[in-house]
Amino acid sequence: MDIEWWHWLVAGLALILAELAVPGMVLVWFGVAAVGVGLLVAAVPGLSLTLLLALWTVLSCALVFLWFRVFRTDQHKTHAGMSGGEPIGEIGLLVQDVAPFGRGRVRFQKPVLGSDAWDCIADEELAAGERVKVLSVEGTLLKVGRINKGVSA
Repeated sequence: MDIEWWHWLVAGLALILAELAVPGMVLVWFGVAAVGVGLLVAAVPGLSLTLLLALWTVLSCALVFLWFRVFRTDQHKTHAGMSGGEPIGEIGLLVQDVAPFGRGRVRFQKPVLGSDAWDCIADEELAAGERVKVLSVEGTLLKVGRINKGVSA
């Protein structure tokens, strides 16, 4: 019994529809590969079943690999607690002294990441009342530095 081109199309559509019941976006790529092989058989009849099965396997694996490693790379990581650099460069007022590598507190005129006051650290000693600039985000702390006089922020 030879497998006709429409057998591949029906199998491909069945796999694509089966994806509706099975989570994970895997079966759809096996279905797309089967539809692709079906179209190839329609265009070039007479190919051996072994070649078609090998082509379907390679195409399926390639599509699954591309989906999970290339197109969905950002889906593998959580973005919870990540600011994306939003507060960097913001100017705030130090409301609590900061010793070198110690903790202090900085307040902003407008909320930054949902709060107008944040715990902060600094590489140098800073006194309460100084205006500071956010240099980086380190976990739940903002790293701040002194604003140079004469330089507009």
